[in-house]
Amino acid sequence: MAGLFNNLLVLFFVFQNICLGFRSSLSVFKRYKDTTRSFSSECLGSHQPVMSLGLSDFALDIRMPGVTPKQSDTYLCMSVPLPMDDEAYVVDFKPHASMDTVHHMLLFGCNEPSSTENHWDCDEGTCKDKSNILYAWARNAPPTRLPEGVGFRVGGETGGRFFVLQVHYGDISAFRDKHKDCSGVTLHLTHQKQPLIAGMYLMMSVNTVIPPGEKAVDADIACHYKRFPMHLFAYRVHTHRLGKVVSGYRVRNGQWTLIGRQSPQLPQAFYPVEHPVDVSYDDTLAARCVFSGEGRTTETHIGGTANDEMCNFYIMYYMEAKHAVSYMTCTQNANPELFRNIPQEANVPIQIMSDMLKMTHGHHEETKDSDKSSLLQQAKKEEEGILEQNFHIEEAVEWPGLALKLGQVSGLALDAENNLVIFHRGDHVWDENSFDNTFVYQQRGLGPIEQNTILVLHPSNAKLLHSLGKSLFYLPHGLSIDKNGNYWVTDVALHQVFKLGPDKQEPLLTLGVAMQPGSDKNHFCQPTDVAVDPNTGSIYVSDGYCNSRIIQFSPNGLYLMQWGEETSLGRAKPGQFHIPHSLALIPDFSQLCVADRENGRIQCFRLQTGEFIREIKHKSFGRELFAVSYVPGLLFAVNGMPYPGEAEPVQGFVMNFSTGEIVDTFIPLRKSFEMLHDVVASEDKTVFVGDVHARAVWKFAPTEKMEHRSVKKAGIEVQEIKESGKVVEGRLKNTPESTDPMKKQEKQHLVQQHTSTGISFVLITTLLIIPVVVLLAILLFIRWRKTTVYGGDGEHKLDSSSGRILGRVRGKGSSGLNLGNFFASHKSYSRKGFDRVSTEGSDQEKDEDEGTDSEEECSAPPTPPAPSSS
Repeated sequence: MAGLFNNLLVLFFVFQNICLGFRSSLSVFKRYKDTTRSFSSECLGSHQPVMSLGLSDFALDIRMPGVTPKQSDTYLCMSVPLPMDDEAYVVDFKPHASMDTVHHMLLFGCNEPSSTENHWDCDEGTCKDKSNILYAWARNAPPTRLPEGVGFRVGGETGGRFFVLQVHYGDISAFRDKHKDCSGVTLHLTHQKQPLIAGMYLMMSVNTVIPPGEKAVDADIACHYKRFPMHLFAYRVHTHRLGKVVSGYRVRNGQWTLIGRQSPQLPQAFYPVEHPVDVSYDDTLAARCVFSGEGRTTETHIGGTANDEMCNFYIMYYMEAKHAVSYMTCTQNANPELFRNIPQEANVPIQIMSDMLKMTHGHHEETKDSDKSSLLQQAKKEEEGILEQNFHIEEAVEWPGLALKLGQVSGLALDAENNLVIFHRGDHVWDENSFDNTFVYQQRGLGPIEQNTILVLHPSNAKLLHSLGKSLFYLPHGLSIDKNGNYWVTDVALHQVFKLGPDKQEPLLTLGVAMQPGSDKNHFCQPTDVAVDPNTGSIYVSDGYCNSRIIQFSPNGLYLMQWGEETSLGRAKPGQFHIPHSLALIPDFSQLCVADRENGRIQCFRLQTGEFIREIKHKSFGRELFAVSYVPGLLFAVNGMPYPGEAEPVQGFVMNFSTGEIVDTFIPLRKSFEMLHDVVASEDKTVFVGDVHARAVWKFAPTEKMEHRSVKKAGIEVQEIKESGKVVEGRLKNTPESTDPMKKQEKQHLVQQHTSTGISFVLITTLLIIPVVVLLAILLFIRWRKTTVYGGDGEHKLDSSSGRILGRVRGKGSSGLNLGNFFASHKSYSRKGFDRVSTEGSDQEKDEDEGTDSEEECSAPPTPPAPSSS
């Protein structure tokens, strides 16, 4: 029975690894999911530390054997022997730890541990002989994956025979419940000989002193390299709380080449070296850590406690097997004059939001019980403050941008100056002829759009400030702007993502292959949107109409990971998509929210891991939710057109970010929403909405929320909006509800034309009184004629005459007073406010008569009823 269980467990592990997939050298990280605390029940290493992964591969689980540290800044070690004498290679590391309990972990390789106990205090040492660092983890860093053909050599004649795990427990307040910790790491090893051997180069400052209150203190390290060539593929930075930025370089013939630069306050993972860097004999390796002593009252020294500091720059490299050296260190500054020429970027701290600091630190010196939920409490206070303002979103009717002549509006964004940026399709249109059934664009003969597709407008007067994007795109779709002002756009015809400088006509970065749809890490299939993390520079792409995934890339475009799958039958599950259409990056909480269009919902995920957090879904969304935008405390969203027979109107939504509750909705006063495609909001709650069919952009602004009440007068519902006891705006609605679905649809497209204060109440009253006065005058005249001319016989004629007149007033076939038809018979009367919107240029709208949806961009696999697109 035990054998059967073991076999099943092995098969499960193999299947799990097949599903995750071992990826190429571009994929240093893969999707993972760790719990917030390690419990003793997870100490699998104490039960079955070795698992077979096939003929030549196996997994080795290295875990703390259920320990409870007694004081803060405890370093505990444990060892695991290599389960065979033959040579093997470590090709993958998967951590099992949380920053709630663990400050950092180091994994060493050696031949003789310092102790034979199942764990010991690391003050006794890690190894009796020479030890090599194989792996390092801190602050919820994701897993590390080595390039193909590269491995750390262990066992045999030259490799270490033991692994020693060192765990630093910085803050032990999490152990007040006396639980057992089993943090550690799982190794993937193989017996297959690797042609390239991995190693670790550690650059470390040992004598830096940080004076109290000092704004910027540099710790410099430099060594001459005197060995065979090595190729660098990953780096990791490490300091404690005072570190602002750590940078590493190769210096050759006076030229500085960046290896890596990162904030040590972010998750301390091994990040990929963005551009291949090789190091040859007589090169110099240099690193600088920048610290700030602000907030400290005493000197801070290099040391092992959380109150001390560290300056470490780790480099993972590989070398040819015959020349391989597994571990090297540099702890000096061999050439202080060299740093006079260090690139200026090394001196510029990477700004990390205070929320991120709280999320990525586990030091006890500033981690009190009251701070554990401080991030959520702060967010809640921000949202309460926003909601206490009692605002309401209304159209800014004075904004002239609604009259702009645009192509199909596909994307909106705001730049650093809050200027509105519009991405539109010029004279190109996405219709049923645009793609074949394999999603290949069929209208290449039209050439790229000859107009500038990116327009920068002043947010107040809609004046054109700048434009670009001519002759670059075929069918624009998504748009976002990073913190440096670069434009990031997607093109569904090209199946590509582009990075454009604000003043550059040519792309700075291109992802995907032009005109080639696909689903691997190098291809997209009609990508819909792109977002860039302002803290890490990571790029997130929603892909798209014919794929159902979110892909993460490094700042220079290297594939890192992806998540998501196609929606299964029945209710959509977390992480499933049916056209992920729009992205909203939430840097305050390290989240990415996705408008899952055809599932009519918003899904939010963790940036670092792709882990599902929550779903926001409301009945008033209807079946489609097209776009989502975020400002601190609030989410803004827009939905799609209702399906035949459904009543949810096309509108905008304002939601409390923390709870997902809808706090306001908005519709325009001028024109009507037709097919909303994107929404963007600023922190002052100014909102812009783009419509792909109306080819228009509306501006909405917050106003004080006012009291609304409805008054029925002569068959017309008058919306009186009161502020301080005065009627300031009125709005007309026809109250009779028609059962004809066509009339219902027409009602949604009526234009309600307003002046800046709306139709005054006086005008409404006048319109109601005039026909009554006219009728009374006619009746008096007829009665006078009857009494003076016709006598008693005239009474019958009066009835028939008055009946004919009232018949005209009521309108043909109507049982009520139809003011629209009555006044329309007068030449001087204008039907403004009652006419249907022109559908010129919007011929792909829904047709209620046919009961079908023929929107152009529906490239997802058809499921009845067919979803709309654009």
